[in-house]
Amino acid sequence: MSSNTPLTGLERLAIAAIILTWGLNNAAAKVATAELPPMMVGALRFALALAFLVPFLKPPFPWSRRLMAICLLSGPIHFGIIYIAFGLAKSLSPLVVATQLWIPFTALFAWKMLGETMKPLAVAGLVVAFVGVAWMSLDPHGAADLPAIVLGVVASACWALATVFVRQTPGAKPLQVQALTAVVAAPVLLVMSFGFEDNVVERVKTAAPIAWACVAFAGVVSTIGASALLFWLVQRREAGRVTPYFLLTPLVSCTIGVLFMGDKLSPQLVIGAAATMAGVALVALTAKKVVPAEGEAT
Repeated sequence: MSSNTPLTGLERLAIAAIILTWGLNNAAAKVATAELPPMMVGALRFALALAFLVPFLKPPFPWSRRLMAICLLSGPIHFGIIYIAFGLAKSLSPLVVATQLWIPFTALFAWKMLGETMKPLAVAGLVVAFVGVAWMSLDPHGAADLPAIVLGVVASACWALATVFVRQTPGAKPLQVQALTAVVAAPVLLVMSFGFEDNVVERVKTAAPIAWACVAFAGVVSTIGASALLFWLVQRREAGRVTPYFLLTPLVSCTIGVLFMGDKLSPQLVIGAAATMAGVALVALTAKKVVPAEGEAT
């Protein structure tokens, strides 16, 4: 599909669904990791998703090094790191803002790997975004979550790289990729949970029903629904065309954090978060693709 044509109604509906799902899912992750070991949350999420994705595990499997990288990066690597971050975080809002760095990371990787431009304004936005995260982290409330924020940034880079790999694989079927990712992620995260986390069995047995509801939401609605929609979108449109809309995701999560989860927003946190989001918006709104990647559909 041409990059210059307006977004279709179906594409806009997909974007809105992703924003709402991701916003709710961030809060769900914080609740789940307060009750369950973080990597076990990831394992259960993908095991549940796999139960629904089995029909999409039909051969032929388009195995390649790039597809394996997508499965690893968007599965056990990203979610192993991000759930540890949610488990460490005392507040939801700073971590959620920091994870939006996946958008400038996506633009940066797309510039390097796909030939998309990085205009001066986009470069400036990238710098502002990272400075905003650093400034937010210097606040006493933000500094308490510094380990979680750092892990969130790392996880964002992994997700961005997986997104660009998907962009390089236009023939990959989203739900089949999700199924293969679950096949890889569920056992890897399960082994890592029992290998590195404490009191796994006890915490699973005593987890509150709300934690299991959050895992179910993540496994079905987010993993299957939102992620498949995202992969579908970036196969149809260049990354810089759709990612600006996802800037609304932190608004959903931060509203939940402040109203229902006790997040405290100091002036420094607000300024740092605003700078981060402004920088991310600048990157997303100025990123343009000029040269198709070799073998990529246009």
